[in-house]
Amino acid sequence: MKNLVIVESPAKAKTIEKFLGKDFKVMSSYGHIRDLKKKGMSVEVDSDFSPLYEIPAEKKELVKQLKAAAKDADTVWLASDEDREGEAIAWHLYEVLGLKPDNTRRIVFHEITKPAIIHAIENPRTIDIDRVNAQQARRVLDRIVGFELSPILWKKIKPALSAGRVQSVAVRLICEREKEVEAFNPEPFFRINAQFSGNSGEPFKAELKRRMATEDEARVFLEHCASASFSVADLSVKPVKRAPAPPFTTSTLQQEAGKRLGFSVNTTMRIAQKLYEDGRITYMRTDSTNLSELAIKDISSAITKEYGSDFVKVRHYHTSSKGAQEAHEAIRPTYVSNTSIPGTSQEQRLYELIWKRAVASQMSDALLEKTNVEIAVSGSADGFKAEGEVVKFEGFMKAWRIDAESASFTRLPALSEGEVLKAGEITATQRFTLPPARFTEATLVKKMEDLGIGRPSTYAPTISTIQSRDYIRHGEKEGVPRPYDVLSLSEGSIKKETLSENTGSEKGKLVPTDVGMVVNEFLTSYFPDILDYNFTARVEEKFDEIAEGKLGWKNEMADFYTTFHPSIEKVNSMRLEHKVGERVLGTDPATGKQVSVKIGRFGPVVQIGDASDDEKPQFASLLEGQSIQDITLEEALRLFELPRKVGTFEGKEITAAIGRFGPYIHYEKMFVSIPKDLAPQTITIEEAVALIQAKKEEEANRLIKDFPEMPGLEVLNGRFGPYIAYKKEGARKAVNYKIPKGIEPASLSLEEVKEIMEKQDAAPAKKPRARKK
Repeated sequence: MKNLVIVESPAKAKTIEKFLGKDFKVMSSYGHIRDLKKKGMSVEVDSDFSPLYEIPAEKKELVKQLKAAAKDADTVWLASDEDREGEAIAWHLYEVLGLKPDNTRRIVFHEITKPAIIHAIENPRTIDIDRVNAQQARRVLDRIVGFELSPILWKKIKPALSAGRVQSVAVRLICEREKEVEAFNPEPFFRINAQFSGNSGEPFKAELKRRMATEDEARVFLEHCASASFSVADLSVKPVKRAPAPPFTTSTLQQEAGKRLGFSVNTTMRIAQKLYEDGRITYMRTDSTNLSELAIKDISSAITKEYGSDFVKVRHYHTSSKGAQEAHEAIRPTYVSNTSIPGTSQEQRLYELIWKRAVASQMSDALLEKTNVEIAVSGSADGFKAEGEVVKFEGFMKAWRIDAESASFTRLPALSEGEVLKAGEITATQRFTLPPARFTEATLVKKMEDLGIGRPSTYAPTISTIQSRDYIRHGEKEGVPRPYDVLSLSEGSIKKETLSENTGSEKGKLVPTDVGMVVNEFLTSYFPDILDYNFTARVEEKFDEIAEGKLGWKNEMADFYTTFHPSIEKVNSMRLEHKVGERVLGTDPATGKQVSVKIGRFGPVVQIGDASDDEKPQFASLLEGQSIQDITLEEALRLFELPRKVGTFEGKEITAAIGRFGPYIHYEKMFVSIPKDLAPQTITIEEAVALIQAKKEEEANRLIKDFPEMPGLEVLNGRFGPYIAYKKEGARKAVNYKIPKGIEPASLSLEEVKEIMEKQDAAPAKKPRARKK
């Protein structure tokens, strides 16, 4: 073998192999082949903060294969991604495979196209050790923080919690926003709108320039309007230019995909990774808005062909975000001529978004005409205003139609200054001030970027981590009805109506769990430096300076540790009067014992009594929707009414209770979950029986076929269709097998089932998906 090329993912290997000749073999490292040891801190604090690395067990066979291939090759090309993580992967490969400088080349490319791959081969470089050290610094610092901070959370709050330098700051953002929302008191006001018409007779809408604080104030104004005259006091028509947004960076792609397509940050990055590996788009982890001259030329040609030369305006964007690397490019299509691509619906939609944004960035300004009309009310200092906008030249909006769709372009009729207007209906509608908006994944990414917390590669993993740790969740609030008043002036008389609206309804917003709130309060109280936004941003800047060769990474670790470790020891030795997050609600009238709420081993619980009492304390888990922050004594005591006897069915007792996984009813050996619209304290015997019968019917329909001659073997109906399940005698769980397409499950014989199982047992295990750690 003349040339061995090592990339990170097998998908990328397949794409690259198409571009290189028979003299090149392309293999994948499946992400990192070496990482910090799992046991212990794996950082030699007393020995210059050297990291202790190991090859994970699942990677040992792969490393063996890579070593053998590298030994046979004349030249080894390390072609991992161009970010710091990719540079570190290349360095680990160099070290572990025992490569030599004379026959090892480091190559990078921003896109997986034949010209880019050939250019990279023609322009190799050496491994950038400064960038490797920046990645090592991040990994080591995060391990130190997690390893020393997490055990304190286990001791002071509950086991299995974790803390992290970036993840804990992200949780703090969400917790602080939640406190703002909870503390917010909506204040009512009245918004006054009117319909007018001028000499043309064409109606248009206008709004009073100020809000009225009370109903009385709004009513007095409407009464005045009943006898007032209206005229155009001022009229201005101004040309307005609207410029396109720059092409996507990682964070802006995550934000727009969340807003426009409803994708989570994780989904966006997974699909973008696939598009990149398939050669559809350029590298998806970037904070640069820069485009290469070749890309600008291709985009300009595509615009001329698609829309005409009037729509072209070449633009060079420069990134303002901290640590941005201008040598990189923004996210763009590799071939602009491909206006669409084959693939899944999600891939096509994300590609279309990237294509439109990149193309629009090189298009002309949209030219609009904005009309502002000031309407005077006789005998009053108050006046109305009307705004109209007309598109004169679409410019970039021809491609980026999303802007045109979201903007309301209102055309006003021809009016002249001093023109007398006729008023139609005038309404004063009660509105309420809005609380600060809870974060979505997209707006959280934007906030983190604005504060300089994290970098393009860290946003998605951070948000995934704080959700998997159960510190935050996607809130689902149905909202509650709220009455509001509307005063209408029509034909000289005022009519009042009270209507109702749904308020507080939210879907997909990020809300902290009780555990998240308690952990955040503890960390902000005792480790304010670690949770400080400026400190976290400064650490990111130091990583950038290490990558540029301006700072020594081990010196930075030492500076950090000398202040961090003493604070760990101080908090660890503290004796706290109450468990962190514990809140005393009052006294149980029945026993006279203290009632409190706190974070228990499996989540938030109510406790009656104390560990020092003669009798053991009683515990009850909180219900879905309840929080230790605001649960009342009465609500807490009601939880101890469980388990509750609901009644009997066919001579057997039914009880309702709450377990680790929520409320349920127990009947014989059957456990049935109680749905959200029912509560274990109030569920009736009729409702319980209906749930039991539905469960029985579901289980009856689940079994398609069994085989008495082979106990434990069944053909079942599952969530994703029929499948074979076999549970050997003494086994803890069944092994599942797919039923090949075209086979009728009910007609399967025992021999056919055995054959299917044997084939699937003999098939080689699937390789793990490539991912970065």
